Amino acid sequence: MPRPVSDRIMTMRLHLNKDNFATIISVYAPTMTNPDENKEAFYNQLASVLSGISRTDKLLLIGYFNARIGRDTDKWPLVMGKHGIGKCNSNGERLLALCSEFELIVTNTMFKQKNERKTTWMNPRSRHWHMIDFIITRCRDKMDIHSTRAMRGANCWTDHQMLRSKVAFRIRQKHNREETSKPTKLNTAKLITISHRNSFEQEMDSALAQWKVKESSTPDEEWAALQPVVYNTAKTYLGKPERKHKGWFDPNDQELQTCEQKRPSPPWNVKKQQY
Repeated sequence: MPRPVSDRIMTMRLHLNKDNFATIISVYAPTMTNPDENKEAFYNQLASVLSGISRTDKLLLIGYFNARIGRDTDKWPLVMGKHGIGKCNSNGERLLALCSEFELIVTNTMFKQKNERKTTWMNPRSRHWHMIDFIITRCRDKMDIHSTRAMRGANCWTDHQMLRSKVAFRIRQKHNREETSKPTKLNTAKLITISHRNSFEQEMDSALAQWKVKESSTPDEEWAALQPVVYNTAKTYLGKPERKHKGWFDPNDQELQTCEQKRPSPPWNVKKQQY
């Protein structure tokens, strides 16, 4: 359900699936004629709302900001795209600073399109169109936004054009990976000699004699408890196998010598026959 924060800010948290949520914040920012105290109070309250949202939530910050952010991409490279319009005003500076603080991006400036699809409001005096309504999301989720454009054909009871954004949330599934260590190889070649084999049998018999089986345990539980006893005893007695690295060219390698003998001599070593 929508939750009103103030007369200018409203939030709503949507359940996507399992532990994934999306938070939508709808705002109506003060106009340029409002005192600076009201503007600062609004952006401070909006900042407190953004800080209270979970970092794992998808975020959409939408509404009428009454701010012109311009097209200065070099100054705000991570906050806005390369397709801004117009010049920046004081409210736009406040909005861009807020987006930079919370790692947000203005999706209106991400897509290359005609100016009539970027602007949402026309100044009644100058008759110039401006981009003052925005749809903002997290920088890491900008690929979820497929398009953001103004709908000039929409018949609304307002002097603002409707702003539409196509969104497809990409939800990452959490994988619970259990930390399991693979058993290391054992030096089984040590059991070739009879003396080592007999002593290994004695070690294993003593380890199994100390192992106690619970009366109420199932065969699967007994097998799961028996495995570490056998493996740890064998690992303690046998140890790891010794790794022997052979060189690339072993002069004592008989297979290599046989290949060298069968190898035909190159043509430049063959003597020319005299005719």
